[in-house]
Amino acid sequence: MTNNFFEAIRPGINSTFQDLGRKHLYHVGLPFSGAMDQRNYLISNSLVGNKKDEAVLEFAYQGPLLKVKNDNILFAITGNVNFKIKKKTSEVVDGECYKTYLLNKDDELDIISTNQSVYGYLAVSSGFKVEKFMGSYSTTTRAGVGGNNGNKILVNQKIYINNSKDILKNKKINFLNSKIEFIRILKGTNFDYFSENSIQEFFSKEFTVTKLTDRMGMRLKGPILNNNKETNIRSEGLIKGVIQVPTDGNPIIMLSDHGTIGGYPKIGVVISADYDKLVQLPPNAKIKFKLVELNEAEKLFKFYKMETDNLLNQIR
Repeated sequence: MTNNFFEAIRPGINSTFQDLGRKHLYHVGLPFSGAMDQRNYLISNSLVGNKKDEAVLEFAYQGPLLKVKNDNILFAITGNVNFKIKKKTSEVVDGECYKTYLLNKDDELDIISTNQSVYGYLAVSSGFKVEKFMGSYSTTTRAGVGGNNGNKILVNQKIYINNSKDILKNKKINFLNSKIEFIRILKGTNFDYFSENSIQEFFSKEFTVTKLTDRMGMRLKGPILNNNKETNIRSEGLIKGVIQVPTDGNPIIMLSDHGTIGGYPKIGVVISADYDKLVQLPPNAKIKFKLVELNEAEKLFKFYKMETDNLLNQIR
């Protein structure tokens, strides 16, 4: 039995357990879910010596305020995050992302905010004590399934941690969450539904990320996209990153907790290599799209994966 745990003094905004996601369940209406920014998820686990698919705590905008109630805890935070460690001796330490720290009994970890981004990740050595659902720790709150009984972290909740038998080692990596000028996309299955003028504006004008954005989808505001054929279609399967255009002409990008079917025409789909950067765009951020062909998207994903593997190898 594990006795090591955090007490959530403040739960934060949308703090949930996540891993690499839940596979092969679209046919029963469950999306992949999983960490929104998978590179930052993988780095967080690697820093504390965990397996790559261990559960971490993902938070959006503001993270939790946690108090250590038992033994020492080695942790790391990834993303662009402002956090402090409040020692029981009254010392306050300004935290640094991509670096491990040791918490002692009665210390507090205050994850204050993300900086011009959305998601951050907290990993602890040996991982959180969470039950899997259908092979994954990932929490899908809209369906009420996954880690923590399908719920967000709640105030005063006890967050248990697996017992560690490993020697705890301090680690650090120099990593910058870079930005890109364009979000690159492939043509969607209904690309030819839209007028030539709308397609030209889609790739030449800026779109703004609205506040109507969460783990399920990202609503954009910008040039109205005119559909010359059908504004509604027979519902069909969706995938992460697909860009639907409803009747009002404003695009919606489906994200990790998206519905598995939808009846709006699809103008494009965000390539996998750009997904991490897409989800970190906060409300009022600007997006410009660029069309690429499938062979280029495949090359970009191979480069993304190679770059991620190189970062993880630096930590070992």
